[in-house]
Amino acid sequence: MKALKEVLIDKHRFARLLTHCAKSVPKEACGILAGWAGRVELVIPVTNISEEPERRYRLNEAEQFEAFKRMRREGVELVGIYHSHPATEAYPSATDVELAFYPEAAYLIVSLRDGGVDTQAFRIVDGEIKKIELVVE
Repeated sequence: MKALKEVLIDKHRFARLLTHCAKSVPKEACGILAGWAGRVELVIPVTNISEEPERRYRLNEAEQFEAFKRMRREGVELVGIYHSHPATEAYPSATDVELAFYPEAAYLIVSLRDGGVDTQAFRIVDGEIKKIELVVE
């Protein structure tokens, strides 16, 4: 898979992603983005099973497995992983970097601090964070 330089998502899917994040406050929301060549076709919310869900996320393994099975059935690939930061900026935390297991994927972070919304996309490879463009169409 080629390294992503941008993530493209239509406004309806983006709105669903933001709604999922907003409904999860004060906990972090998380999920999977699937599609082709950086274009998101599926937004798949996944339950956050972290022991500290207000500060961290951990994808429910069974739901993640089902999401990957669905992706195979529908012929799409992993575009990214998303999660929210209810009280901090839209930038990867040290834990986010440590747990970035998919170097080919984009990592979208939705900040909801102070009642606002800021969404940023990154690639995280070998501990290096690189911002990539997020295009909402």
